[in-house]
Amino acid sequence: MSFELLHSEILLKGRAFAIRRDHLKTPNGGETKFDIIEHGGSVVILPIDSEGNLLFVSQYRHAAGMDLLELPAGTLEKDEDPAVCAAREIREETGFAADNIQKIGAFYLAPGYSTEFMHVYLARDLRHDPLEADADEFLSLKKIPLGEAIQMAEQGKIPDAKTLAALLMARPYLK
Repeated sequence: MSFELLHSEILLKGRAFAIRRDHLKTPNGGETKFDIIEHGGSVVILPIDSEGNLLFVSQYRHAAGMDLLELPAGTLEKDEDPAVCAAREIREETGFAADNIQKIGAFYLAPGYSTEFMHVYLARDLRHDPLEADADEFLSLKKIPLGEAIQMAEQGKIPDAKTLAALLMARPYLK
């Protein structure tokens, strides 16, 4: 099945992403439009402390209208190596650095309308080494035992997609 791009136009250019409209020829010869969020990529980190707790952050998410429990995550700077971003984001969001950080996978967050590709990292051997948080982030750190975090995910108590996907990808590494 082949779609042909006829042309694109940028509808909005924001701080973290742009919205573009693609005009396409469909496989049956028709035409359609797709609105796409252009995003430079991101990371999500599973920090595990020496006691077997996962470090989560709770933060207000305006689109959801509530505080959400999430794994630490962040957006890649232009041309930034995802491992460098993960090392920075864990320090900014949890106050800890990881002496052992391992990439365990990657996925598209919402490929129906976004180009955002997330890189998943497992972080161990944590030590206190904070960086100043972003000015618009108001986070609170939550330590949750690994088994309890998995149960919470299975029971639908964690409604954040990146956190759920990262927990699933990490299961083979967490035994």
